[in-house]
Amino acid sequence: MFTHVLRIIIKENKLVPPLSQNKFFTVFLIVLLTCVSCSLLSSYVIQWLGLYDPAYKGTISQRFLLSLISDAPIIILWACIYYIWHYIVSDRKRTIDNIRLESLVKELELKTIKSHINPHFIFNALNSIRALVDEDPKRARTAITELSNILRSSMQAEKLETVPFERELNIVKDYLALEYIRFEDRLNVEYTIDEETLDIHVPPMMLQTLVENAIKHGISKIKNGGFIKIFATLKETNFELIIENTGQLSSNTNGDGFGIASTHNRLNILYGNNANFELKQLNDTTVQAKIIIPLNNK
Repeated sequence: MFTHVLRIIIKENKLVPPLSQNKFFTVFLIVLLTCVSCSLLSSYVIQWLGLYDPAYKGTISQRFLLSLISDAPIIILWACIYYIWHYIVSDRKRTIDNIRLESLVKELELKTIKSHINPHFIFNALNSIRALVDEDPKRARTAITELSNILRSSMQAEKLETVPFERELNIVKDYLALEYIRFEDRLNVEYTIDEETLDIHVPPMMLQTLVENAIKHGISKIKNGGFIKIFATLKETNFELIIENTGQLSSNTNGDGFGIASTHNRLNILYGNNANFELKQLNDTTVQAKIIIPLNNK
């Protein structure tokens, strides 16, 4: 009966876990008072109803002490079990809430990143097509078809966290075909792709973003143009993607630009510390972007 009353007091005063230091002291006092009240009342009831051995001439105080010694451990044990259970339930609920929050944050971050990538890509692609409209209408029509293919794939990618690498590679090939209209012989592209990598899932538009970055900060700034090389291989349990281009690292391409930041962010969101992204000056004339994705994560 007293433990039931104690439970009501705890719930009414919102003393369930987690407890602050002040609340913990309050709970301690309530449990102590419950033990005293239970022992005191039981000793008076025993005295009043005569529920004691007549041969034993004990006083109310003696019965109170004996009752306190026998009943208090039971109430204290009940309180410990009650709070341990609530701490377990509270911790489990907090863990579930944290997982849900992390999942929501990741989803929002991915959507935010994608919403920045697509308009930026479309802007550059349209500029390339615009330059063709008067010079070569037939090629302009072909370019529009290539752009529509890219946009179709891009819109579908919005619904996915990862897509097959082959799909990403096809988008990049269409993009570079559009850029070739602008740069012509100033742009040389080479592909070294391991066929086993085509089915590997990668973040959507990631390769496109890095290639676009190479064009913007590398090829477009060099009078005679340069090259872009794309390598995709499997090494042990990792997928390795390398983009090399003619150019020099500058303050806009050393990690502060959106393309670089978005790559870092998405790899971190999807793979944590298991993935790696590195951008460096390979030699005097070549910049290298290297991505390593663990195959056992996705």
